[in-house]
Amino acid sequence: MYQCCIFDLDGTILNTIESLSHSISLTMEHFGYGPVDEAHTKQFVGDGFKKLVERALIFSGDKELVHYEEALAVYEAVFEENCLYKVRPYEGITEFLQYLKEKGIKIAVLTNKGHERAIECVENSFGKGFFDLVTGEGHGIACKPDPSGALYTARHFNVSPSECLYFGDTNTDMQTGIHAGMDTVAVTWGFRDRKELEKFQPKYVIDHPEKIKYVFE
Repeated sequence: MYQCCIFDLDGTILNTIESLSHSISLTMEHFGYGPVDEAHTKQFVGDGFKKLVERALIFSGDKELVHYEEALAVYEAVFEENCLYKVRPYEGITEFLQYLKEKGIKIAVLTNKGHERAIECVENSFGKGFFDLVTGEGHGIACKPDPSGALYTARHFNVSPSECLYFGDTNTDMQTGIHAGMDTVAVTWGFRDRKELEKFQPKYVIDHPEKIKYVFE
């Protein structure tokens, strides 16, 4: 029986694509480039904001990354102001999380989003203290797909990796769960498609949170 559920943030529990696309587009605008649409933003995210900025610059034409260092600073400032822009939980997520809490199962967030921004997004959408643990980039733990964060979460709750279920929407998430020795749940409502996720042979693939409830019955 699973004792802990670990969730990615962007594209898994919260629909943040408008916030991310808006912020990276404003960053590119600073350098005279055009906007980055949501479809491309979905492909650029998942590995932390530095990779997002790098990929967006190359996409915009700065293949030598001349503006990279400045763009990191610009993005951080822009995102601090816009991290909650049109952010909302996915359908059924809040109800599913409440269901897990009522079952006595620990719930945690593990994200490559900056730690302070992660806390802000989670608390704005679900309330302070709703999750038992939130861990983001800059918290002293290596970015996913390094398993350090997932294993740290398991240790925090004094459970084994085999007692944890890891939920995510990208290849980075699937690799994180695999590297940590945890069963993975691929969610298809996020930023990547089913085909990409199924390459990593997740334990479960779901298109709505309620589709995984039977595991806890």
